[in-house]
Amino acid sequence: MKDRIYVCHTYYHVYVACLKELNLPKKERGKATLVLSVMSNDFGCLQDRARRCGLFEEVHMFDEQEDVNFPEVMKYHTDRGNLLLNMLARIKYTKLLGKMQQAYVPVDFKEYKDVFVFCDSDPIGYYLSYKKIPYHALEDGLDCISTYDTARYDNRGHFKLKAFLASLNLIFIQNGWAKYCLDMEVNDLSALPYPCPKYVEKPRRELTEGLGEAEKETLVRLFIENMDEIQKKLDTGGKNKVLLLTEPLCGLDVRERIFRDCIEQYGKLDGEESVVLIKPHPRDALDYRKAFPEYIVLDGRFPMEVLNYIKGLRFRRVISVFTVVHAIQFAEEIVYLGEDFMDQYEPPEMHRQNEMI
Repeated sequence: MKDRIYVCHTYYHVYVACLKELNLPKKERGKATLVLSVMSNDFGCLQDRARRCGLFEEVHMFDEQEDVNFPEVMKYHTDRGNLLLNMLARIKYTKLLGKMQQAYVPVDFKEYKDVFVFCDSDPIGYYLSYKKIPYHALEDGLDCISTYDTARYDNRGHFKLKAFLASLNLIFIQNGWAKYCLDMEVNDLSALPYPCPKYVEKPRRELTEGLGEAEKETLVRLFIENMDEIQKKLDTGGKNKVLLLTEPLCGLDVRERIFRDCIEQYGKLDGEESVVLIKPHPRDALDYRKAFPEYIVLDGRFPMEVLNYIKGLRFRRVISVFTVVHAIQFAEEIVYLGEDFMDQYEPPEMHRQNEMI
């Protein structure tokens, strides 16, 4: 029986998996398996670096398949205008989507004592439930459920009935409601507006506060492909630096306007120009080097938390729209804009999901 396996969909997921491994005694490290799902993220050459970092015994790529790739699954994903008919169709959809993943899953999950899954709303959750494999769920992003409880939002209307059906493994509900989900690890229970009996609080700071210099260097080497290039861009000759964190918000044209407005409103410090650096979100498809040639654009393919571990790095200000900024230690000032700011660019119901539950 193998020890642990982590299924990751984003760079942040891999970062948290690494933190969990780095918090183990040294003699227990290097025994885990890492699975990188390419369904929604381009991991570049992270697979090779992960194999060399010493934290994982095996690293696999997972060609996870969305439901839209299977017409036989999607025929059950239509509103039939009747609760009973919809539930019957959803039962069929749940089993079939899980079954269709079998040809793409790169490992035998039954070989592992502990299976950890980030974002079990993706097809991997359906697959594990279809195969009746117990697993531990972990929140998709830091405190992300506090603003968007996807389980309750996606299942608003008769939620108690749907949760009961999920507990019988007839349908699937993510984030702690599935029958074979053992528990759901979250950063801060007090930040969550709606309860779930399987939530388990595991503050991220507990995973970071004990890291030594060697562990921090491991994270930097793993996630930053070209450190020399990053260091060169971060050297601004002593001038104040402002960092803008982007996100895949709205369409590309509106997204460009959002972040241009962010820089216009918050890019200056005490009325004076500063050096603006842009850190694209790993899933942000906007070409920031083309759209913002006047600013310094960093590589987007690493979680922004890794900037905490670059020695001497300090930003005068960090600007974020929705990216949770609790973990940032490299900024003197943080500007978090949130829902009120986004109301200017799209209908409020597009980003105020928890208010609609």
